[in-house]
Amino acid sequence: MRRRGLPPDRGRRCPGFHARATREKRLSEPSRPEREIAALRERISALSAAILRISASLNVTTVLQEAVDGACALTGARYGLIATVDEAGQVQEFVSSGFSPEEFHQLTEWTDGPELFAHFRDLPGPIRLTDLPDFVRTLGFSADLMRSNTFQGTPMRHRGAHIGNFFLAEKEGAPAFTDEDEEVLVLFASQAATAIANARTHRDERRARADLEALVETSPIGVIVLDARTGHLVTINREARRIGESLRTPGRPFEELLERVTFRRADGQEIRLGEFQVAQQLGNGEMVRAEEIELSVPDGRSIATLVNVTPIRDEDDAVVSVVATIQDLAPLQELERQRAEFLGMVSHELRAPLTAIKGSAATLLEELGELEPAEMHEFHRIIDEQAGRMRSLIGALLDAGRIEAGTLSVSPEPSEVAVLVDRARNTFLAGGGRHSVFIDLPGDLPGVMADRRRVVQVLNNLISNAARHSPDSTPIRVTAEREGLHVAVSVSDEGRGIAPGLMPRLFRKYAVPGERGTRTIADTGLGLVICKGLVEAHGGRIRAESDGLGRGSRFTFTLPAVDDAREADAAPSGRRIPPPAPLEPSRILVVDDDPQTLRYVRGILTGAGYAPLVTGDHEELAHIIRTETPSLVLLDLMLPGADGIALMESVPELADLPVVFISGYGRDETVARALKAGAADYIVKPFSPTELTARVEAALRRVAQPEPFRLHGLAIHYEARRVMVDGREIELTATEYNLLRILSLNAGRVVTYETLERRVWNDRAAGDANLVRNFIKKLRSKIGEDAANPKWIFNVRGVGYRMPRPDRG
Repeated sequence: MRRRGLPPDRGRRCPGFHARATREKRLSEPSRPEREIAALRERISALSAAILRISASLNVTTVLQEAVDGACALTGARYGLIATVDEAGQVQEFVSSGFSPEEFHQLTEWTDGPELFAHFRDLPGPIRLTDLPDFVRTLGFSADLMRSNTFQGTPMRHRGAHIGNFFLAEKEGAPAFTDEDEEVLVLFASQAATAIANARTHRDERRARADLEALVETSPIGVIVLDARTGHLVTINREARRIGESLRTPGRPFEELLERVTFRRADGQEIRLGEFQVAQQLGNGEMVRAEEIELSVPDGRSIATLVNVTPIRDEDDAVVSVVATIQDLAPLQELERQRAEFLGMVSHELRAPLTAIKGSAATLLEELGELEPAEMHEFHRIIDEQAGRMRSLIGALLDAGRIEAGTLSVSPEPSEVAVLVDRARNTFLAGGGRHSVFIDLPGDLPGVMADRRRVVQVLNNLISNAARHSPDSTPIRVTAEREGLHVAVSVSDEGRGIAPGLMPRLFRKYAVPGERGTRTIADTGLGLVICKGLVEAHGGRIRAESDGLGRGSRFTFTLPAVDDAREADAAPSGRRIPPPAPLEPSRILVVDDDPQTLRYVRGILTGAGYAPLVTGDHEELAHIIRTETPSLVLLDLMLPGADGIALMESVPELADLPVVFISGYGRDETVARALKAGAADYIVKPFSPTELTARVEAALRRVAQPEPFRLHGLAIHYEARRVMVDGREIELTATEYNLLRILSLNAGRVVTYETLERRVWNDRAAGDANLVRNFIKKLRSKIGEDAANPKWIFNVRGVGYRMPRPDRG
């Protein structure tokens, strides 16, 4: 039957038509090998592009994100996660792909996460799983968060060092990850590990360069670096600029000064760089060592300096740059002038009473029969008065010498501040003082550990100093208050005040200026030097404050507080109550790379009754602390290849001990950074034996008798082992209290799981972070803290816990 309207041969195709069409279609479509080759090329292209993106950045976070995104795209994984670790094996950073914010938060806060991660971290090579939840359950962990069956992971290593781990999960459209997926993962992990190591090396180099630049910039000695080939200035630090400013013509560039300045050497030879090419002068490679050179400019301005010049040579022994250090000799010359003036003044002060004594004695001997009794009495009074004046002067000089030599000793005992202040006031008034002395001490002021005679001497010096610099009609006030573990005693006046520029030099010998020809021993600042030495020998500090000239001043010193001073002062005068002797001497660990410092400190500590342990290798710190159990660590701030403050953060054992830094760097910001990191104290080199032993004693005393901890209604009374929340006593078990005690004593610092395991459970719970978490949960429940909104105990993810610093005041 044919279709209507069509010719007979149009209703059917010829038999060969379909076969021919099929062949043409097959020829136009790519074959299976061609499709595989195209897919492989596309995969290689995508892989190469991803690797190029990874290698193009030194930013660690960018590198990791590119790696995890690229691996997910090439393997078809829905989820990707990279976890990096630091040198100590602690998790440093998580970077993910495919997770929603809620999923990522649940994963990072998962209590079993750190233990599961530790299991994967220790694997020797890649791992592939088809049933992740079942695998997790076989390890003893909860699988509630495991939403994926397919999983693969591999450690990231660089030159044998473990950098982190790389994980992929839930392969889309397939029951398992393939061998090719594993190869991609391993390749990305290798590339990421190399990029991370390079980024960290770059970061460390930048930090080292920044540290070096900061050290050079803040150096008290001028540093100049010149390019030997061009003579151009490469580097000049702040002190060199300050020295140059005194010679530079205002408004002219600093580089122009090099062409105008004349260098006059000690032998009279003069060098003018302006007459030669600077590069020619620098290229001769001359080395100069500690030579006094006068720098001058044509208008007559000059400055005396101590110069060192060192040429820097390349591999061909050609001079490429020159480093010059310049020290301004003006302060040293001024110090020498002051010293000579001081010696002359002391000679005059000694000659004056000697002349009076000799004259009175000669009169008594020559005219004995002609003198009236009243006249003889007057001559005897002059001899006695002038002898007393000489004794005071010689005593002050001897005290200053002992302080400078580090041989000044004190004998502290529990004392009442009111008694000491009253004695000082009576001595001042009995000596003819005309000022009113007002004393204002709180009734609940604790006692202090003080050598009574020496502290009265400090108060006498400060009161006399206030009287000397204020009108007779103005009062002198003595006040005191508690400052943590110390009592602060202040002496203030309404006199002429202190100029701001003088404040930093106030406690140095010869530092106080006076009019030529009118100065006396009291004007030299020697009394303040003695005050500083005596206070620091007690383990305290002294400071001065003034709002400026004409606005008075206040001097404040601190002494260690005690609670049994009243009973001590009730004991017979001169009788000292000795502290209980320890069963064995406290061990003090000293870490310093300078052998002379180690010998010096070891001798001081041995003489003070301690058992010193010394080392110059900071890598032995953890081992020595675990095996020798020292009571305190004296730690050098700058060690070869290590920073003392960084060691406090990287060596968990240091968190268990009071750390006292010893350093030649006394800048306020450095001291503040060390104390903020948790240091118990900071001692600036050079230090005297008296200061060192006093600070060690004070640090050990603070550990033995810590002051109560108060924060947002939480109060911990360590001596009574009582914990209060908003006035309500909380009942804690011994373990719970010990856990809270350790966290609070390290307030402001992160206390790691390992530290808590070691200090609370004595390593019986080593590696069991779950035990720590469970006790933290119980502790929070008892003190009424919400873990989701904490105010006392804060979780530091994957590391440990932290408490804020306590309230002050």
